[in-house]
Amino acid sequence: MTSIYNIKIKGLAGEEINFADFKGKKILLVNVASQCGYTPQYAQLQELYTTFKDILVVVGCPANNFGKQEPGTHEEIQTFCSLNYGVTFPMTAKISVTGNDIHPLYQWLTQESENGKMDSEVKWNFQKYLISESGEFIDTYGSGIDPCSEEIVNTVTGI
Repeated sequence: MTSIYNIKIKGLAGEEINFADFKGKKILLVNVASQCGYTPQYAQLQELYTTFKDILVVVGCPANNFGKQEPGTHEEIQTFCSLNYGVTFPMTAKISVTGNDIHPLYQWLTQESENGKMDSEVKWNFQKYLISESGEFIDTYGSGIDPCSEEIVNTVTGI
C-alpha cells in the first residue's frame, strides 16, 4: 500500500499538483470530459468546491478514455472550463484513467493493493473518488451521482 500523498501530477497549466499539499482536507477526484452528457456536473463540482473549500479540494482529471469525449488540448480544456463553468478548482493535465496506460493516481484509486480499501473500475466520465483528510480512501461514486448530493455532502461534512 502506498500513500496518495506520495503522488504528484502535472496540472493543466503545467504546474505540479502535489497531493501532500492537501493533507488535512478531503479530496474529491473526478475524471472529467468536456463533451459528455455529465459535463454540466462541472457546475456542481465548482459549487461543492466553493462551499467547502476549507475542508475539501476538488481535483478534475481530464481523460479521453470514454467515447473520446475529451479531445481538447490542455489550453482548450482550461478555456472551456473557465468560460462555461467558472472552474477554479485544480485540474490535472489530461491523463488515462483506465487501461494499459492508466496514470499512477488512478492505479492508486482503483487498486486495493495501492489504496488499502477496495478495488474499483472507472466505468465512465465523472466518476468520483473521495479521500479523507488523512489520505485514506473513503468511497467511489458513480457518474450519475450529483456532486452536491446529500450522500457526498454528508460524507464531506462528516454528518
